[in-house]
Amino acid sequence: METAINNDESELAPSVFAHLLLARYPEFDTASSLQAWDAADEYLINTVDKQKLAQGPVLILNDTFGALACELHQYHPISYGDSYVSQLATLRNLQLNNLSADNVSFIDSVTPLSDKPAVVLIKVPKALALLEQQLYALREVVGEETQIIAAGKTRDIHTSTLQLFEKVLGPTHTSLAWKKARLIFCQFNQPDVAPFNELVSWPLDGTDYLIHNYPNVFSRTSLDIGARFFSEHLPSGLTGTLVDLGCGNGVLGLGLLAQNPQAEVIFRDESFMAVESSRLNVEKNRPQDIERCFFEADHSLANIERNSLQGIVCNPPFHQHHSVTDYIAWQMFNDAKRCLAIGGELRIIGNRHLGYHQKLKRLFGNCELLASNKKFVILRSVKAPRKSRQS
Repeated sequence: METAINNDESELAPSVFAHLLLARYPEFDTASSLQAWDAADEYLINTVDKQKLAQGPVLILNDTFGALACELHQYHPISYGDSYVSQLATLRNLQLNNLSADNVSFIDSVTPLSDKPAVVLIKVPKALALLEQQLYALREVVGEETQIIAAGKTRDIHTSTLQLFEKVLGPTHTSLAWKKARLIFCQFNQPDVAPFNELVSWPLDGTDYLIHNYPNVFSRTSLDIGARFFSEHLPSGLTGTLVDLGCGNGVLGLGLLAQNPQAEVIFRDESFMAVESSRLNVEKNRPQDIERCFFEADHSLANIERNSLQGIVCNPPFHQHHSVTDYIAWQMFNDAKRCLAIGGELRIIGNRHLGYHQKLKRLFGNCELLASNKKFVILRSVKAPRKSRQS
């Protein structure tokens, strides 16, 4: 059922965030700069009951760049989600607007919710499995008096989305579309539901490993074809510190542990669920190696010392949420060059059409094609010493 609420564009502020300076994180160059909020954010802010906001904790889910947290900072909102980069973006945008970072608190997706909120605002995530996990988490803290409003692009809100809200929380209806965004209104009435198991597990072909995956992990229900191909071409016999960058469920890192028994391995991802999936998979499948592993939620290779790594493996993403971009890959490549020791190597897999070999050759001065098939290439670049200047 659809409800017409503030659907006339003339009744809504042309840009409710016009008074704020909001930037995306990571920051894009000016030629490809993108807005740090969307119509769904505006629709939420224009519709939420302002009196309810003042009555108790305000819980915001999946606030990608912190637009909602900045707009509602005076209510001391709690930001809940699976993205460490979203936390960084929120802090950056609070700073840009001279707003106190102490006004916003963060809860990551692998930590239980505790406070009973008066208002819950949800940006609908791309992954239905993540939304399901979050709705089950909300069941533990919301009450019948809690105002629950979700928002997303019209194209991303499907019948299955509404059915999930209805099944887990209670009666649900939608608004009419505005600027290609739509709201979901939900009234909690504690419907009977079966217990929720947030883990999906499957055996890894060719091994005795059982791979466990939390809801927001890429290719959650099976080994993706890129990782399958890459697993056949991992480095071996290295010592020192290696990184599985953008580790996901840690399948590549498990291979690094097996083929590099004298090395330490860092499992690094911006998704808290990915990092926890990697940790669980090492604990369950290679418990003897847990002491030489580190599990870190962070942005790319931030906070890793220069010239400290011997090897990095990576399947770089070419999108940030709904935006297609090579910015993240380029930052990963630059970070890799900074953090690798002389003679250390970056090994990546990418779609053939992305042209990563050109970027790597420009950055490292070398790029070797290790393997290819109809869809993917596996590339290797080695950090060489700087050429001394001729006098």
